[in-house]
Amino acid sequence: MRRHRWLASAVAVLTAIAGVGLVAPALAQNPVKIGVLTPLSPPGDAAAGQFIVRGAKMAADDVNARGGVLGGRKIELVVEDDSGTPEKGVAGFRKLASQDRAVAVIGQFHSSVMGAVQDLAEQFKIPVFSTQASAKGITERHLAYTFRTHVIDPDRVTIWNRWIKQQGFKRVAVLAENTDYGVGVVEDTKKLFKTMDVAAELKTVMFDRAVVDLTPQLLEIKSWKPDLLINVGVGTPVYLILKQASDVALFPATPMLVSYDLPARPEFWKNLGEKGTYVTFITYYHPTMKLTPRGEAFRTKYREQFKEDPVYGALNGYAQITLLADALNAARSEAGESLVKALLASKFEGWNGTISFTRGEGPYWQQWTPPMLFMQYTRPEQVFTEAKIIFPPELKTGDLLMAPKK
Repeated sequence: MRRHRWLASAVAVLTAIAGVGLVAPALAQNPVKIGVLTPLSPPGDAAAGQFIVRGAKMAADDVNARGGVLGGRKIELVVEDDSGTPEKGVAGFRKLASQDRAVAVIGQFHSSVMGAVQDLAEQFKIPVFSTQASAKGITERHLAYTFRTHVIDPDRVTIWNRWIKQQGFKRVAVLAENTDYGVGVVEDTKKLFKTMDVAAELKTVMFDRAVVDLTPQLLEIKSWKPDLLINVGVGTPVYLILKQASDVALFPATPMLVSYDLPARPEFWKNLGEKGTYVTFITYYHPTMKLTPRGEAFRTKYREQFKEDPVYGALNGYAQITLLADALNAARSEAGESLVKALLASKFEGWNGTISFTRGEGPYWQQWTPPMLFMQYTRPEQVFTEAKIIFPPELKTGDLLMAPKK
């Protein structure tokens, strides 16, 4: 009887061991899912989202070709369109967290959407990354699961205030959309005009992002006679401001600064034709930049695959996926708490330098900031690689050129 029980127990143990041997490899092959929640349709900046997805997919392919993460598991991207609206962003994040079981989410472009999904990231304990959302409130909240590898708006305003002072502009108009980004930029501009002693008059005009005609606002600005107009639209409104400012003869007679890198995209000239000539814009990447080995490898592959230079959104999407892969391996876990600890404890190879996250004061919380450059197109159809860097002084390759008077 005892011998029979012993045999039965031995068989049970051997069966359990065999079961583990069969199941463990299967578990090891389950993909690690990372969400890409980004605008892929209007009213969001759909082109921006497409570039972010492009970079993220290239990163996942590279990581998987090198053996994946956590002992051989592949990274699987789950892409969701937030359309640049908080409502769709929240719905997309819930799906990624509860249905897809994503371990992290990147791709956030619009500050209003990023602000809406942050609390969900805390609730689900899933790190969420701002890829191009720049409102200072995003990181000022000091939330454990919020990270950013992009500029902060007060820094954006600081650099254009330095440029305004250098150029000696006397009357500066800001035309901004009524989103978290636009409202925040206007508030920061008003505040920093005073603290930086900018010797210029300031006029700010807000507009609804859904508007299809900005002629009244542009005529109001034209009658004020500014010597600089700052275009704080995002996506379609950027083009609308440029086209209609040209139609009312405000631009290019008055210099215009676009507040982010939309003009660096290949579709810029297709949308504007000659009306884009003499525009100045902020960007975070230039093709002449020396990149890290990881960044150089990405740039080479991107050029081969797409026959054009990468734009910043693709570079940043790529960097966020690769640093998450490194963090997963450092954490040896996909658990949110472990992943946050690894993100804070490690240094990562980015596209143009080392990325690390610290819990600094104010908006400098779990934040890494890329460089900012001012560039200008001076002829129709000018390619991005030939545009001159006009600011900051230590990086400039040319001076601001004014349009010839008609």
